[in-house]
Order: sequence, then structure tokens, then C-alpha cells
Amino acid sequence: MKSKLLKTMVLASSLVFMNCGDDAVTSAASDFAVAFSSSSAGEIQQGGESSSSVEQQQGNGEVQLGSSATAESGSGAAAPGSSADVGPQNPESSADVANSSSATAPVSSADVQAPASSSSEAVKPASSSSEKKVESSSSEKKVESSSSDAPKPSGVFLAEGTDENKDQLKVKYIERTGWDGGGILAYPEQLSSDKKHAVVVWGPGGGTEPGAYGGMIHRLASHGFVVIALRESPGNASQGKPALDWLEKKNNDPNDPLYQKLDMSKVGCSGHSMGGLESEQMVIQDKRVITAMLNNSGDLGHTAMASVPTDKTIGIVYGEAGMERPNAEADYNNNGVKAPACLIQMTGGPQGGEGGWGHGSGPWGGMAATVAWMRWHLGGEDFRKDDFVGSSGRYINGEIVGEQGHWKGTCKNF
Repeated sequence: MKSKLLKTMVLASSLVFMNCGDDAVTSAASDFAVAFSSSSAGEIQQGGESSSSVEQQQGNGEVQLGSSATAESGSGAAAPGSSADVGPQNPESSADVANSSSATAPVSSADVQAPASSSSEAVKPASSSSEKKVESSSSEKKVESSSSDAPKPSGVFLAEGTDENKDQLKVKYIERTGWDGGGILAYPEQLSSDKKHAVVVWGPGGGTEPGAYGGMIHRLASHGFVVIALRESPGNASQGKPALDWLEKKNNDPNDPLYQKLDMSKVGCSGHSMGGLESEQMVIQDKRVITAMLNNSGDLGHTAMASVPTDKTIGIVYGEAGMERPNAEADYNNNGVKAPACLIQMTGGPQGGEGGWGHGSGPWGGMAATVAWMRWHLGGEDFRKDDFVGSSGRYINGEIVGEQGHWKGTCKNF
């Protein structure tokens, strides 16, 4: 066989040198290929496929935060206009609360096994019988980019612990900040890597520093919200709007710890007294705000709640003996109110001063109602509806946990 092959090669070579024309060379080479293919088919080793490597890119959607101080407690705050016997609730220190964040880190592309792709077709010997078609490597399943494997943020992050009467996560608490340098920014120390955080704007009472509400600010942030407390509350949304604009800039700044961490379509407003009025105007005027919970507040003209859009929600927590009671009840009872709304009274408070739960009740003894409301309307915990709407829920006729007295609530348009 080898002798025959050698003779064939010599003959082909001779033909090439004897003919100078291109056609002759081509013909001889073609004849040689046919002869070589048919005579040595059984001796050619089929080449193996070579795999092309798929470049892997490490995904990193989580911003590492530095160490932070524990949030200040609002236990020493004096409630403006409140009865002397109504003291602010002393929330648990964040240092004693274990971080129960259930956020799952994005899947690293390094853990994704990329299928091998052929960079060359296998050599198949010619056959005089039926020939099997060699499939091209281009027909193989396309390898997706590793960036498409990383989980995308979805939903709103909430602390795993659901008890609104307790702090849940450690909090980063920053004072003298905000768009005018006089506010407070608070958020979980460990921000979620696969979900966004809803936003709560807190408005202080008239003439009161935002730090007086440290317990409320801290409690909300410990449940997973990013909280911006205003320096003051004029009651016309003039402070709340620029505060949200400031947060939006941080959310779009790649160098900021809050970069792409905020869901600016899930914003709630809350506040005490004049801060409640600021909240009410924010839910009326600002399209980013979808809910408001007023604390010891109500429109002086008794008409504002009627202007809340029907696709938003609003509630009021107030004291049985507070000076805000007439305004809270009249604002809610206005026949023009079409939005889903709740009116929640704190009853059976300490007798003395105002004669029960007074003007300082909501942000301290009643802070759990605001936290539960935000978890419901911003965080999507629909099971909490039963706590507010109906005849037997926690904020309809339940106890005020850890305090003296009971809730007495009513809702409409739900």
C-alpha cells in the first residue's frame, strides 16, 4: 500500500513540473487529493475538537460600607406640645440587635460553568458510500454572557424580622446632612445586594430638631427603609421635595454608597404635628410619594385629605387628648375624601397633663403603627391590611404593645 502511495505522489509531482500552466497544476493537485483520500482513508486519524474559552467577568453589585456609629436613641427627646406624663419610647439599641438581613449576594459569574464551543470542525475522511454531514460549530447553542447570569434587583428589601415594636437591623445614622445640611440620613448598615430600599421622609414638629425623633428614625431604618429626616417642616412640601431630589442624586451617583440602592417609586412620608402636614402635602403634590402617615396632625382647614389622589393611601395616628384631635377627625371625616384612608386613635393613656395620650403620642408610644403602615404600603406586606382594615385588627382594637392603652381605628375606601 505504501509503495503504491509513493508512486502516486511521484507521478503527481512529475505532472506538476512538466506542465507550466495553472490549469495543469490545479488538475494534478486535484487528482493527487483524490488518490490520497481514497488510498489512505483508513490511516488518517480524526482530529479532536478544541474548545474556545469563555471569558468570565466577576459581578459585584454590592457596595461595601465602612464602620458606622449606632443610631442615637430618641429617649431624651422632649415632645413639643405633649403632656408631661407622656415620655418618648426608648427603642432598643441597634448594638443589641443581630443583623437579620436575608439579602442574597449576586451569583458570581466565576461559578457559572460555560459550555465548550468548538473552534474548528472535525476532519472527516471521505467515503465512497453514504457521507455523513459534519455539523458546523456555529450551530451549537450560543453561550450567554456572564453578565446576564447576575440577578437583577427586584422588589423592596425589608428586614426579616417583622415585629414593628422592635428594632431589627443595625443602622448607619448620619446627622447634619441632607440637601440643606440640617437633616438626618439613616439606613441599614448592610444594604441589600439584590433588592432596592424604599424611602421614608420624616418631618419634625414645628420648632423641633429632627434629632428629637431619633427613636422613630432609627426604628424605620432598622426595618430596611432609607430615611431622610428634614431640618424643619413648613407644612407645604417645600422641604420634602428637595430632600427627595437630593436622594435621587445620590441614587444616581456611582461614587455614593446609595448608588442604585433606592426605589424612588416607593416613597412614603411621615411626621409629627407640622411634620404631618408636610407629609400630607407631599402625598398630594409629589408623584414619587405613594403613601403618608401623619402623627398627631390634621389639616387646619379640614379639607386637605380630600385632595389625596385615589391611587395613594393616607393615615393619621393621634392622641385621645391631643390638641390635634379636632383637626385629625375633621380632615378624615370630610365627605370629599376618596383615597383609601385610616384614622387611628390612641386611647387609655396615662391620666395627667392632657388627660391621656396627648400631642406627643404618635412618634413615641405609637411609632409601631407608622412602621407597620410603611411595611404594608411600601414593602408590599399585604397581610398587614387585616391589622388596619376591618373590625378586629391590631390597630383597630388591639393593645398598644409595651405601653398603657389601646388602639381604636377605622378605615374607608379600601
